[in-house]
Amino acid sequence: MRKNVVVAISGLLFATALAGEGTGKAWNFDGDKPGAIAAGFTQAAGDWKAAADPTAPSKGNALAQTAASSGATFNIVLADATSYKDVDVSVKLRAVSGEVDQGGGLVWRAKDAKNYYIARYNPLEENYRVYKVVDGRRTQLGSANIAQVAGWRTLRVRMVGDEITCYFDGKEHLKATDATFPDAGQIGLWTKADAVTHFDDLAVAQAGPARGSR
Repeated sequence: MRKNVVVAISGLLFATALAGEGTGKAWNFDGDKPGAIAAGFTQAAGDWKAAADPTAPSKGNALAQTAASSGATFNIVLADATSYKDVDVSVKLRAVSGEVDQGGGLVWRAKDAKNYYIARYNPLEENYRVYKVVDGRRTQLGSANIAQVAGWRTLRVRMVGDEITCYFDGKEHLKATDATFPDAGQIGLWTKADAVTHFDDLAVAQAGPARGSR
């Protein structure tokens, strides 16, 4: 059995998954300097910086979005050296504050900061939704009710071909089908408006066919 190889470089924890799902990466932000953008990420909107968080699952830092942006603003940061089509991506997040919006989510198959898929959890609205964003405009692909729960939550998205499956705290909640973005793209993190949110343990891998499929 081949084992995953884990290498820490400049505050990024890279996990090379050699079996099953293919090459993967992971980030825990603990080696990044608080107050600065995490190494290997590009901020497109908002104010993203590593921040000390004693509650963070990896114990140390989290990547925080701290801007109180306008209501229509999508705060987004993209991971530079990522390009995935069939993808399995996950992150842990904690909603810190926000009056207009709270929470946040995962971006994948991003062509740029205005064209991507997004799955996000909003504790104010008590829902979990998946969207496509085309030229900066969102279109909802699916929605599920999720009761507001304080503390760290885990979001995971798996997309193979045009099939999207979204998980919340390990349980499947959403499925959708869409072919707007058929090619590989970057992954990233997202909040909206004034949602201040901490993210930790971001991980991505190439996804293979579902078990039992041919």
